[in-house]
Amino acid sequence: MSDIRSFVKTKNPGEHEFHQAVDKVLASVQPLIDRHPEYRQEAVLKRITEPEKVFMFSVPWVDDQGQVQMNRGFRVGMNSAIGPYVGGLRFHPSVTLSIMKFLAFEQVFKNALTTMNMGGACGGSDFNPKGKSDREVMRFCQSFMAELHRHIGPDKDILTADIGVGTREIGYLFGMYKKIHSEFAGILTGKSLTLGGSLIRPEATGYGLAYFAGQMLKTQNQTLEGKTCLISGSGNVAQHAAEKLIEMGAKVLTLSDSSGYIFDEEGIDAGKLDYIKRLKNFRRGRIKEYVNKYSEALYVEQDTTLDHQPMWDIAADCAFPCATQNELNARDAQHLLKNKVTLVCEGADMPCEPEAMECFLDAKILYAPGKAANAGGVAVSALEMAQNSMRLSWPRQEVDDRLKTIMKNIHQTCLEAAEEHGFPGNYVAGANIAGFVKVVDAMLDQGVI
Repeated sequence: MSDIRSFVKTKNPGEHEFHQAVDKVLASVQPLIDRHPEYRQEAVLKRITEPEKVFMFSVPWVDDQGQVQMNRGFRVGMNSAIGPYVGGLRFHPSVTLSIMKFLAFEQVFKNALTTMNMGGACGGSDFNPKGKSDREVMRFCQSFMAELHRHIGPDKDILTADIGVGTREIGYLFGMYKKIHSEFAGILTGKSLTLGGSLIRPEATGYGLAYFAGQMLKTQNQTLEGKTCLISGSGNVAQHAAEKLIEMGAKVLTLSDSSGYIFDEEGIDAGKLDYIKRLKNFRRGRIKEYVNKYSEALYVEQDTTLDHQPMWDIAADCAFPCATQNELNARDAQHLLKNKVTLVCEGADMPCEPEAMECFLDAKILYAPGKAANAGGVAVSALEMAQNSMRLSWPRQEVDDRLKTIMKNIHQTCLEAAEEHGFPGNYVAGANIAGFVKVVDAMLDQGVI
């Protein structure tokens, strides 16, 4: 595998996040490469790690003071062997080409695990919607879509919501596409219901995460009832993971944002969570305001001089990193293990650094990678696409039941693949192998193209 790692690093210099994502998959699929000489003959590793398409473009827009601003837009189509590209849009200052490639690469295997016919892609911009007025966000989205529209389509590339992109942004993007093409096409998911969005889509990633965790615990004859949980983040995924965990009987102790975290020893119940949703979604406030209303809770400000995140040193049964990539390092992992955590389930994409992941795997706790555990979002995006194609709107319970079934099937697929290839109980290996086999076999069926 060293030759492939060298190939990727030479082709993509300085792209740390992308290298990290590739390394994690390569480590799992080594046994497959050894068993299948045709994989080497057909150079599938080089082909699957090379994006099929990369677009980078300027996005000029005018702020409310009449000043022209400039951002950079991206879209990476990584692999379309099993279907049209489907993947998120992320609007955040941290967005770089490396992060877009890593997310697109992860999306390839995540989409394959859902069993639906979707290739993997990702896109976004270094634009920060926080602090911007609705009119500024609208002007940015219209400029962004004015360039991207020529590269997307319902059978070509479908955009889904990610960090910094909610129904507001999706609506503005959709409106511009509709104006340019004069068609009401299913090129975006996560739309409002008035535009053909699906019930449960905003909740899907968080709900699916909780359903996956429940399946993991079921293998140990346990449930989430009474389990104490640490959740990082306070955005869409974290909020809805907390909502479903509370509904399933768990006790949520923490939530966070870039300014710090809150610790409520009494538990964040449904009423408190509703306050957080209003605070974050409508007032766009900071998590520290929680303690102004619930004085029994503790707020700890983010300290960037520390080499660890103190939140992960709180005693709990389960941990759900739902904020961003590489938020949890080896020391954080050691703190969680010291406090007898029994389950770590990734809500964000690649939130654990490689050393942290190794700590969890060596300790043989229940540990699920994001490509499996947070696949509920893209799964319901596919359900939204199906509803758009049929001009139907399924009831909430039907979508939720389908989501539960999909997450149960992904869990089973991971376990079976891990067992078959000599990694019993290893969800990381199982997810990587199962997704890899499906995509690579489809590539081989289509020849060298």
